[in-house]
Amino acid sequence: MTLKTLGAAALIAASATVAHAEDWTAYTYSSVSSTSAVKGMNRIVERVGADSDLEIDLHLGKTLQIASADITQAVGDGIIDMAADFFFSGSVPLARVLNLPMLIENDEEWAKAYAAMEPTLVDAFAQQGVVLLGGYRYPEQTIFTTFEINSLADLDGHKIRVTSPEQGHFIEEFGGAAITLSGSEVPTSLERGVIEGVLTASAGGAKKWHEFLPYNYRFAVNYGNSMIIANADSFEALSEDTQNALRAIVAEEGPKTTAAFIEDEVAQKKLQSEAGMTLVDMADGDAADASAKLAPFWEAWAKENGPEYEVALATVREAIGK
Repeated sequence: MTLKTLGAAALIAASATVAHAEDWTAYTYSSVSSTSAVKGMNRIVERVGADSDLEIDLHLGKTLQIASADITQAVGDGIIDMAADFFFSGSVPLARVLNLPMLIENDEEWAKAYAAMEPTLVDAFAQQGVVLLGGYRYPEQTIFTTFEINSLADLDGHKIRVTSPEQGHFIEEFGGAAITLSGSEVPTSLERGVIEGVLTASAGGAKKWHEFLPYNYRFAVNYGNSMIIANADSFEALSEDTQNALRAIVAEEGPKTTAAFIEDEVAQKKLQSEAGMTLVDMADGDAADASAKLAPFWEAWAKENGPEYEVALATVREAIGK
């Protein structure tokens, strides 16, 4: 357990003056209440409270002393009972197979790949003391920059913020420098030139940082997703009826959150364009070029990480016919 999660445990314990076995503390990485991610979690909390004897207190990102990268660990350690975690890949790196650049290229492929991988992911999270209840997906991660961009070749020599080593490899394949920063560091880093672009969605990070990013190259690099998880002991302590209700509600609200993000992506693209952002369609040949460059990386990534990863990659490729 890290010092940050220990601090969070103390904070929660101090504030829980009256605690019941079926009162849960939940946490989400997102700190903005207006996002589809938080709205979806709020719907889950409200519906569970109405349909069962479980009461859930949802805390937004940064309101507890839990680093984004430590959320799954905090749930597994019982610091919190439930969470939506976008940054789970450090705790369950096998799940990054779904985020490999250019592997999954559309909504249909995502649905097939996730369905094929779900049993494996359930087992992988269980090894962390966590029950995987469901999740939701962001729209495609595209390229937002401070410089004019009309093709992937224009990334050459530029510094781009990424959220995973796999995204970083994509940027480096086209001559860019990949830089990892927390979301809170992005605006200042763009202003100072520490970074010159980001990979995100219009309905994701660009919703907050659009004023710093005058260009958006509509090239889908990969997809990002969040897992909705619960502490295994807390979940087992619930009655069977409450367990079933929680699973059913998450199973319904996860896809609704994905749909809301996709709808918001369209709306945000329009708003960002009207505010002066230049949206550039994908150049001819870029998709084929990127796929050719990245396919060997998928194999190398899986081989480097071990047989379990090779099986996961094979599972996804078979599911999507690639």
